[in-house]
Order: sequence, then C-alpha cells, then structure tokens
Amino acid sequence: MSEPKVTRRKLLEYWWVLPVAGTFGAFGGMFWYASNVTFGKKQPKSLNFKAGEVKFVADASDLKNAFDSLEFTYAGVPCVLMQLPEATAASVSLEDRHFAAYSRICTHLGCPVQPLRDQEATALTFNYRIKHPMLGCHCHYSIFDPLQEGKSVFGKALHPLPRVKLSLKEGRIFASGLEPAPGQGG
Repeated sequence: MSEPKVTRRKLLEYWWVLPVAGTFGAFGGMFWYASNVTFGKKQPKSLNFKAGEVKFVADASDLKNAFDSLEFTYAGVPCVLMQLPEATAASVSLEDRHFAAYSRICTHLGCPVQPLRDQEATALTFNYRIKHPMLGCHCHYSIFDPLQEGKSVFGKALHPLPRVKLSLKEGRIFASGLEPAPGQGG
C-alpha cells in the first residue's frame, strides 16, 4: 500500500483556507475585545484602604458646589477631591455636603485623569454623553463616574479608580489611606 502523494496542485486547491481562517480570527478577536471593554467593567469592591499617614487635604469650605474639585497628592499618588450631591460608600459627609476622593491615575495604562465638566466638549472629545461631571482620561478616553465609586463607565479602562480614605474634623478634610491600584493587591 502506498501513501497518498501530496502534490503542489492539491495544496493550491486549499489556499483559500488561510485568508478565511485569518479573517475569522481577526473578527473573533475584535468581537472578544469589544465585548470585554463593553461588558467586562469591574464593579468597585468593598472598601479596602491601605492605611497611611493622616494628611490635611482641604477645608470643606474650599468646595462650594456639587462636583467642585481640588487636586492633591497623597502617598506620592496624584488624587482629586470632589464634592458630590449624594453620599457614596467611600464619601464623608458634613451636613448635606458629601466629599469623596479618587486616585488620578487611570487604571488602563496609568495616564492622568481630569475632571470633565462640559457635557458638549466631553461628547465631542470622548464620544460619550455625560449627565453630570465625571473624571476622564484623555489618553484612551476612559470615563469614571464619581457617583458610582469611581467605576469605569466608558472606554478601555476596566477597573474603577482607587478611592482615598477621608475623614472630617472641624470642617477640615483629611486623607488617611488609599486603595491599592488594580494588580497591586487590589
């Protein structure tokens, strides 16, 4: 019995398999990536602050209106303090005013995050319409919602922003801990 002989003609009859397999692979990869970025957003976990030194951040009177913000540095990490219109799990409250703070380091690739206040500019720049001021990364257009504990609501970032542990004493806001960034025990 002789083995079947593979000829050049026989190989050329199946040349179409390579581009078809490549096309299916490319579309499959794009579908996986799009579904991961759209449906793979991680929810903020229960509070897990790494304790640090107590550091003065601001006077509560420095923030007058909802979504006013101040930038500060805590434990070498750039952060943002925001006054929110409603309480969140990590916020502290003074009468009917609520304050929360987040790391300004995007959880996607570590670019700086900035407050986004202008709805039309955000819609044009990020291709996402916000209903209230949020935090956004201009590198890959991720948007984080401070009212949802810093959760990533749009863009490539999958993890929420790390939260800063705050406390109030006599109208002064202090930071005393920071959640680990994703991949660093978080």
